[in-house]
Amino acid sequence: MPENKMTSYPKDKIKILFLENISDTAVKHFHAAGYVHVKKINGALSESELMDAVKDVHLLGIRSKTQVTKKILEAAPKLQAIGCFCIGVNQVDLDAATKNGVVVFNAPYSNTRSVAELVIGASIMLIRKIIDKNKAAHEGIWLKEASGSYELRGKTLGIIGYGNIGKQVSVLAEGLGMKVIFYDTETKLPLGNAEDRKSLKEVVGKSDIVTLHVPDLASTKNLINKNILKHFKTGSILINYARGEVVDLDALRKALLDGHLSGAAVDVFPVEPEKNGDKFVSPLQGLGNVLLTPHIGGSTQEAQQNIGEDLSNKLFNYLEKGISTGSHSIPALALPPQEGTHRILHIHHNVPGVLSEINTQLSKHKINILGQYLKTNDAIGYVVLDVNKHLSKNALALLRNVKATIKVRLLY
Repeated sequence: MPENKMTSYPKDKIKILFLENISDTAVKHFHAAGYVHVKKINGALSESELMDAVKDVHLLGIRSKTQVTKKILEAAPKLQAIGCFCIGVNQVDLDAATKNGVVVFNAPYSNTRSVAELVIGASIMLIRKIIDKNKAAHEGIWLKEASGSYELRGKTLGIIGYGNIGKQVSVLAEGLGMKVIFYDTETKLPLGNAEDRKSLKEVVGKSDIVTLHVPDLASTKNLINKNILKHFKTGSILINYARGEVVDLDALRKALLDGHLSGAAVDVFPVEPEKNGDKFVSPLQGLGNVLLTPHIGGSTQEAQQNIGEDLSNKLFNYLEKGISTGSHSIPALALPPQEGTHRILHIHHNVPGVLSEINTQLSKHKINILGQYLKTNDAIGYVVLDVNKHLSKNALALLRNVKATIKVRLLY
């Protein structure tokens, strides 16, 4: 048997599970690399279904619907990594993933352009009242009028959350002649002629269109509520392609019915159906000049291919090289491979003395460390060691018995 088969976990035993109709790019990537047990399921699974499905899974790929809870992580002793084929990671219990030594990746940049383009498209549709005119035309009513319809040029766009998507929207909006102002809780370097503002109220009070691009945090829940909506410029438009919990939809409905806001586009909702064809209910249904879409901000062929390639590379590099760059749980490390060595990955609780014990045990048994790096976060430590390949089995056995060990894995 070839030497690498004796030391590395055979690819034909690695089980990979992709849920929620993840891009075929990811499936093809792993098949091309020699992984044969790659299963793809179109929809999300319930907690009980997923607990059963992940028992022997090593890599799990999900999108935004699947909730990876503590129970699921504890039911998956072989699980090495989770790939969130989307922007956020709030669907994963990161504390539980960290404590179980499971790395969690996402693709924060891959669908940026798709979301930004949709924001601009929605802005044009709403400011020109295309939605109402389209509805009237389908109902056989001719509604040719300029009343209440405007150009984007010369209008002010307020961006709440000046991250990757917010910045892309900023650039596109300026290209259409809009003035851009933004608010972010962190100091951000403006692109182009965009201007930073010191408060949320200031931005919404001066903007003709407000677009939200903030993460799902306790501090952003109902960020746009009845009190904030009062500060919006009369006749302005709200766009939410961020997270469903960010806007109080009942308060938004009232602001629209009262005429304080002239329109809205919402792509994300507090509660969303599990799969296509399921019933969808929202307090915004039936309102004029309101564009509702089923969480499709990043749903383009280009974005899904980019996400598939990005996450496949991250999962592949962690599985085969121990590279954890971009992780939200395990500390990020990226060491180049060394010739003539085998690599051992050691994940442990972050308590004093672990690295010292690792070195003492290996030294006591005359195992030379040819490369080593440790990185920690508040909960765990991640050690990457390169040792002589002829002694790697002995080193692996020793490291499994080191105190506070969570997981140990041998590569090549």
